Amino acid sequence: MFYLIPTKRGLGVQLWGTYDDLTTIYTAVGNFWNQEDFLYNKGFENRDKVISGFSYEIRKAYEGSRLTRKESHFSHEPITYFGCHITWVHFLFSLAALRYNMRTYDSVKFELALFMLLESWLEKAMIAYDEKGAKELKHFIEGAIYPANENLYQYMRYINAEHFRLGGGKKAFRQLPALLKQSIYFTEEYKEYAEVLKSDAKRLKCEASELEINDDDIDYENIKW
Repeated sequence: MFYLIPTKRGLGVQLWGTYDDLTTIYTAVGNFWNQEDFLYNKGFENRDKVISGFSYEIRKAYEGSRLTRKESHFSHEPITYFGCHITWVHFLFSLAALRYNMRTYDSVKFELALFMLLESWLEKAMIAYDEKGAKELKHFIEGAIYPANENLYQYMRYINAEHFRLGGGKKAFRQLPALLKQSIYFTEEYKEYAEVLKSDAKRLKCEASELEINDDDIDYENIKW
């Protein structure tokens, strides 16, 4: 059985599972992005960017390129567990994008159950890190993030970078709900960032969905989670 635990500095979670656990998640996630059925849905490419990064970390994990450890169970041979780091923001946005795409592509009960289990473990990890902060984040797990946003990827990257700049810890964790207000449709925060993207796109003569977020000041390769 896979599970999630919060990272020490509260920047996200560690997703752990056996090879079979993680390949099962990877396969299920793969059914809901990069599909021809989504080609005529607004924002599908942007949601694909969000989900593909999520899927990539899971694949690198079960390939042994992220976190690994062995556990002994009674008299059996030690079992190898594989893991990876995923930020709170990326996890929440990925679940929102997957949930939205499930409306278009046929799903089975197993996939529904699997994603609900991911949501459940994410909530448990939040509570384990900081129960007070977790209470303010619960509705983001339950659908507060606007998944039809044609610039979902840019919103995710921006909010994620802003959270990293807070430096981690419970104080930063408790500021995350305020940052995530930008992902809720029709909030002033959502509208303001939409205008920022619109202005940048006009200046750079491109679509807002093509913009890359400036987070060069963050050393993602050497993050102390």
